[in-house]
Amino acid sequence: MVSSGNNSCGIGPAKNPAEGKRPIPGVRNVVAVASGKGGVGKSTISANLAVALARTGARVGLLDADIYGPSVPTLFHLKGHRLAGEEDKIVPAEANGLKIVSIGFLLEDDTPVIWRGPMLMKALEQFLHGTKWGELDYLVIDLPPGTGDVQISLVQMTPVAGAVVITTPQDLALIDVKKAVRMFEKVGVPILGVVENMSYFLCPHCAGRSEIFGHGGARKACAEMGLRFLGEVPLEMALREASDAGALLVSTAPDAPAAQAIAKAAADAAAALALLDSLG
Repeated sequence: MVSSGNNSCGIGPAKNPAEGKRPIPGVRNVVAVASGKGGVGKSTISANLAVALARTGARVGLLDADIYGPSVPTLFHLKGHRLAGEEDKIVPAEANGLKIVSIGFLLEDDTPVIWRGPMLMKALEQFLHGTKWGELDYLVIDLPPGTGDVQISLVQMTPVAGAVVITTPQDLALIDVKKAVRMFEKVGVPILGVVENMSYFLCPHCAGRSEIFGHGGARKACAEMGLRFLGEVPLEMALREASDAGALLVSTAPDAPAAQAIAKAAADAAAALALLDSLG
């Protein structure tokens, strides 16, 4: 289920991961998905990672905390869904085998989030601890892009078992990856690995490969920083089409190259979590 060797390095227990944080009852592992900058396809990868985990038989939830541009309602064909309550708790939506809560469920399609810090933190706290998540093996949190106060506050609200960082091959994106990694290190969250999205373009006509954004930068950065490299996800038209249609490629076309790459990344991240758990 997991590759071994050089790309298994960089895994180590967090520093006092539960100190001052409220666990979520019934949730075994909280996994943060982050990016050092926007525009790298983080939300698309987050959603497909969550579905890939669910396809293995795991019980999975997805929290869309990307306040700057919540994409989960579109990705799961849940646009127009509104939050419901039961026994003073939020009842998550259900789609593709996941329990889903998105900040987008509170907004109209064309409404920006202009909440100030305290109001925003209160809403996110409610999503984490005021939702009827039930028993989950994984709660995947799609964090906002960047490395600011919002991201740090979120991962300090509850013990986070590990983080997956999404990047693209360009040098500018890789610089921001290092910032994201340092942010998680400072708050004691282990890095499960790095995914290189849009690693290369696959032509839908001839299946030719073009490295339009460069290639291999994330693998090199992982080697330099001692991190696990979770693989390369190609820029594939099928992935874009599935996302726009409110479908998830890993479930609608699991044999597609991008779907296979994401499924492998999910399996390797889950194995990294299991390794962390065994280390205590």
